[in-house]
Amino acid sequence: MSWNLAPLLAKPGLLVGHYVGEFVTPGIGHILKEAGAEFVFLDMEHSGNSFDTINRGLRYFEAAGVPAMVRVPSDAYDHIARALDIGAEGIIVPMLGSAEQAKAIIEKLKYTPVGRRGLGLGLGNDRYRMMPPVEALKAANARTRFVALIETVDGVRNVDKIAALDGVDVLWVGHADLTASMGIPGQYDHPDYKRALERVVKAGKKNGKRLGRLVTDVGAALAEVEEGWDTLCYHGDAWLLQVAIRQGIDGIRAGAEKAKPAGKGRGRK
Repeated sequence: MSWNLAPLLAKPGLLVGHYVGEFVTPGIGHILKEAGAEFVFLDMEHSGNSFDTINRGLRYFEAAGVPAMVRVPSDAYDHIARALDIGAEGIIVPMLGSAEQAKAIIEKLKYTPVGRRGLGLGLGNDRYRMMPPVEALKAANARTRFVALIETVDGVRNVDKIAALDGVDVLWVGHADLTASMGIPGQYDHPDYKRALERVVKAGKKNGKRLGRLVTDVGAALAEVEEGWDTLCYHGDAWLLQVAIRQGIDGIRAGAEKAKPAGKGRGRK
């Protein structure tokens, strides 16, 4: 179906989506679909979104045909398994630091014989379809995807081993946390940060993994595409709304001030 994440990630070429952390509203899926978003990065780590909110949000995106990946708060089994059971097909885990941690996450993502995820069949994960267990497990293992969030010094150091793992589908850089972990918060022009990005890109290309990032500027995004990033999340819902409102309000005020007749509104002696 059109909302499945696995076939989307398997497509060659550039994918562009959007980050949602604030506005999980009934119309959000159709709004993003109409805007051209190919996927959504649905966040639980840096938001107030509960599992109930994510559950509803996934139905909104399914209805609109927008594949969703969910960033859970941690690599805890109950965070990963609950997100999967309510219908998440792509799981993003923050602060990934090693191949060993990645292997453990893959085991939590996958059913037997690949992993050890507990069986909860015929729920949101199966779109409430009842299937023979063997068929259901095989289908679930085929559709679940793991987005490895590289945002620490350890993650960059071990990125080659992480990227080489079967079950890791996307390498995603968390730019803000990565610079903080490196001791250079917000210094995106720092040569050490740029070398870290190059290392992630090299590992992704070597192992045939997609490369993801959040971008907030079209010009910078195009430069990143040239560098090899092929799964871009354009801006976040709350930030983008604020930017658009600020631009409009500032433009109205600036235009009104410019059009105001000289001396109008000033006190007279």
